[in-house]
Amino acid sequence: MSQFLGIGMTHYPLLAGTDEHMAGLLRWTLADPGIPDREKDPAHWPATMREEWGDDQGRSAAAGHRAKLLAGLARCREALDEFAPDVVVVWGDDQYENFREEVVPPFCVLAYDDLEVPAFEVMNERGSPNAWGLPEDFRITLRGDAATARELTDGLVHDGVDMAYSYRKREGAHFPHAILNTQLFLDYDHAGARFPYPLLPVTVNCYGQHAIARKGGLARFADIADEKPDPSGPSPARCMEVGAAIARHFAHRDQRVAFVASSSWSHAFLTDALWHIRPDTDADERLYRLMTGERYDELAAVTGRQVVEAGQHEILNWFCLFGAVREVGLELRWSTLVATDVFNSNKPFAVYR
Repeated sequence: MSQFLGIGMTHYPLLAGTDEHMAGLLRWTLADPGIPDREKDPAHWPATMREEWGDDQGRSAAAGHRAKLLAGLARCREALDEFAPDVVVVWGDDQYENFREEVVPPFCVLAYDDLEVPAFEVMNERGSPNAWGLPEDFRITLRGDAATARELTDGLVHDGVDMAYSYRKREGAHFPHAILNTQLFLDYDHAGARFPYPLLPVTVNCYGQHAIARKGGLARFADIADEKPDPSGPSPARCMEVGAAIARHFAHRDQRVAFVASSSWSHAFLTDALWHIRPDTDADERLYRLMTGERYDELAAVTGRQVVEAGQHEILNWFCLFGAVREVGLELRWSTLVATDVFNSNKPFAVYR
């Protein structure tokens, strides 16, 4: 019988950059001419947000936010090393990276062997030096397990999940940073270069109606006024079902399998109701209470509309994890929610044993 571990973590791209740039998304947002001046005025922000923003636009607060995230990541890595998995299944979103207008699968197993990829493409494009002071063209090798990924895909099809699969990254495309940053951040001290465990990525179409319409996220209000939404992504309940099916596939294989949900929750730049200025912390705290209470039936009742309205698109990765840990009977042993108004997204961490 297989043994399992569950982990939830963030892949927050700006953690790979310097403190100077960590609040860069908010500074970019405040230059949006489509946002009313009143909403941009710190005098009308919550007190906690004004404190984080300070008199230097979040630069001083960045170090404290980074420290909290690194503490959460260290806790996850400690659990991973103690468990010593044979394979790490990672649910992560493809944010207009490998999958674009040609095809957008709801779920896709990336059946790749070892793959060398640039580590800092996202930060380079945003004009931020990387946090390690490494060359811009620094590359890391993501360890893969194509054979196990093929077997997983076939097993899912026989279990009633019509799973897509990919044998090769699209030429010229970014490798999905949700997967890349999972290795980068779980091996933060070494910039991802000393991570010994093979990854089995399963991408989730978290961005759904905004996958193509907003090219995976960032958009000015003027650009979205007349947008034509794409078809919806998979529902939270369906993500739980797929996560459970993946867990069932491994249950009788005599392996040590770690499941990782890689994403933050509400993102400011996706939260239209709050003018893309801050994440929907109230919505995140409601779901966090359901998670910590292991109230899976209530989690399965969350709708896709609720997720999108709160800017929680990427939380669908965590719903896959919820389905998997419920299926194999793991219990939540530790969690924390790192909340912020200025640094784009609220970032939970969790360990299930």
